[in-house]
Amino acid sequence: MKKRSGKSERGDASKIKVGIAVARFNEDITEALLEAALHELRAWGVKEANVHIMRVAGSFELPFACQQLLDKKKVDAAIALGCIIKGETKHDEYIAHAVFNALQALSRESGKPIGLGILTVNSLAQAKGRIDYGSAAAAAALEAALL
Repeated sequence: MKKRSGKSERGDASKIKVGIAVARFNEDITEALLEAALHELRAWGVKEANVHIMRVAGSFELPFACQQLLDKKKVDAAIALGCIIKGETKHDEYIAHAVFNALQALSRESGKPIGLGILTVNSLAQAKGRIDYGSAAAAAALEAALL
């Protein structure tokens, strides 16, 4: 895939099946991430019928949802969308570490790409400023799926 100014050129993803796992926790942010991801998928030519969305409680459940999408829906790529906001304890770090490691292991074991669209931020304002990560996660998953 050719690169131009840090962004990948869009390929023909019209035959690619994509699963999107979306956390409901911090739903205003995750739904915006989802809309950004869907916009990117359309730009790459992914057919609406080839997009499967699974919602789960929070970011901790995203690896399981991605596994279900890969195994049961037989998607070619998955996208994990969530938002982990720092609190008063290190809980956010533990969740993020576990989720990121599980998604990486799942991608390696399945041989399928998983676009990482999970925000790890200090505040809601920071999260709102990073909604474009939804489209970046979709583009990364598609680019890898077309390798």
